[in-house]
Amino acid sequence: MSMIRDLRAVVRPSSRVSLRKENGPYDTPRDPATTTAVVDCAVYRDGRRLETEGPLGPQEAMRLVRRDGGFVWIGLHEPTEAEFAGIAREFGLHPLAVEDAVQAHQRPKLERYDDSLFTVFKTIHYLDHDRSGSSSEVIETGEVMCFTGRDFFITVRHGGQGSLRALRHRLQDDPELLSKGPSAVLHAIADHVVDGYLAVADAVQDDIDEVETEVFSPGRKGTPRGTDAGRIYQLKREVLEFKRAVAPLLRPMQLLSERPMRLIDPEIQKYFRDVADHVARVQEQVIGFDELLNSILQANLAQASVAQNEDMRKITSWAAIIAVPTMVCGVYGMNFSYMPETDWKYGYPLVLGITVAICLGIHRTLKRNGWL
Repeated sequence: MSMIRDLRAVVRPSSRVSLRKENGPYDTPRDPATTTAVVDCAVYRDGRRLETEGPLGPQEAMRLVRRDGGFVWIGLHEPTEAEFAGIAREFGLHPLAVEDAVQAHQRPKLERYDDSLFTVFKTIHYLDHDRSGSSSEVIETGEVMCFTGRDFFITVRHGGQGSLRALRHRLQDDPELLSKGPSAVLHAIADHVVDGYLAVADAVQDDIDEVETEVFSPGRKGTPRGTDAGRIYQLKREVLEFKRAVAPLLRPMQLLSERPMRLIDPEIQKYFRDVADHVARVQEQVIGFDELLNSILQANLAQASVAQNEDMRKITSWAAIIAVPTMVCGVYGMNFSYMPETDWKYGYPLVLGITVAICLGIHRTLKRNGWL
C-alpha cells in the first residue's frame, strides 16, 4: 500500500543538480527537476533527437511529445520508489510493473498492460579472471527493464554492467529505424542483450575447452593429470546463472515475433524473429555446456578414483615384496639352540640369495602385470 501511495504522490523538485550518468559523472549539469536516477531523457521526432537549450525533465519531455508528436526515451539507473513515483504517475505505468522495476531481481519476461508493454532482460557480462584457478565469478549479471508505450519508452537498469549509452548513440545515427517509434528501441535493446549472450557463450566455451584439456591431458608417465574439481563446479554454477538469464527469454521473444501487438510496428516485428533464433541458439549452447561440464566432472572424479587405486596397488606390491625378507628375518630371529643353517659355512649367503631372488621375482611379476 505504501508503494501505491508513493505512485500517487508528486515528486518534489530536488534542490541539488545530479551529476550521475551510466558510467560516471555527467558532462553537463542536469535540470534540478530531474530525479538523480535519470541518466538521459530525450524527445525523438521523425527519427531524430530534438535539440533543446538544456537537459529535459520527464514531464517537460512528455508535454513536448503530446503537443507536437514523436516519443520520449527516458533512461534510469537503479531508481528508488520516490524517484520513480513521479515518472510512473506521468506515464500511467501499472503499479505491479513499477514495483518489479524498482525492486529488480526479476526473471526475463514480457507482460502486457492496457497501454504499455513491460519487458525484463537479464544482461550478462564476461569477467576477466585468472584461468589457472581463480575463485572469482566468470560472468556477472544485471537487469534492464523496458516500458514500451505508444509515445514513450522507459528503461530501468540495475547493476554496474549493461550501459545503453552507446546503443542510444548508434540508434540516433539511424533515423530511418528510430522513426519506427518505441518498438524500434525495444528491438535494439533485445538484440543488444542477446548479442552479449553470444559473446559470453563463446568466452565460456573457451573456458570449458581449457578445463576439458586439463582433465584429459597426460601427466607424468602418460597418465591423465586431471584438474581441480572446484574450478569445474565454479563453471557449472556460472553456467546455471547463464541459463537462468537465457531460458525464460525465449518465449517473450517468440511472442513479440509471432503475435500482432498494437504497440509493435509490423516492420519491426519481423526483426524479433532473428532475436528469437539467437536466443534459441544460445539456450542450446548453455544446455550443452551444462551436460559437458557434468561429463567432465564425472571424468575428473573417475580419474581421481583411478589414481587412488594406482597408489593402493603400488603400496600393496611393495608390501608383498617386503614381506619376504620380513618373514626370513623373523624365522632366523628365533632363539633356538638347534638350527642347522646357523652352523653351516654357506648358510647366511644362501638364505640371503634366496631372499633376494624371491623379491626380484615378485617385483618382475607385479611390474609385468602393471602393478608397479
